Amino acid sequence: MTKTEIIEKLKSIVKPYIKNQEAFDNLNENTDFINDLQINSANLVDVVLDIEEIFDINIDNESMEKMLDVKSALIIIEAKLSEK
Repeated sequence: MTKTEIIEKLKSIVKPYIKNQEAFDNLNENTDFINDLQINSANLVDVVLDIEEIFDINIDNESMEKMLDVKSALIIIEAKLSEK
C-alpha cells in the first residue's frame, strides 16, 4: 500500500471528527490531528480504533500516544502493515 493510499484512507477515517474544514482540505504529512484538525482527544481514540479496524492492525498504547499527526500515523501504520 502506498503512502498516498494510506493518506486517502486516513482522510476518510478522520473526516467525521474534524472541526476545521480548511485544514482538512489541505491535509498533508505535517497536519496535526488536535491543533490543525481540532479533533478532541476522545475522538482521537475513535480515530485510532477506526485505523485498527480498516487497516486490520493492532496499535499498542505507546504507538497510540505518538499518533498525533499524519506523519506519525503514517509511520506507525506502515510499520504495523510490514509486520503482517
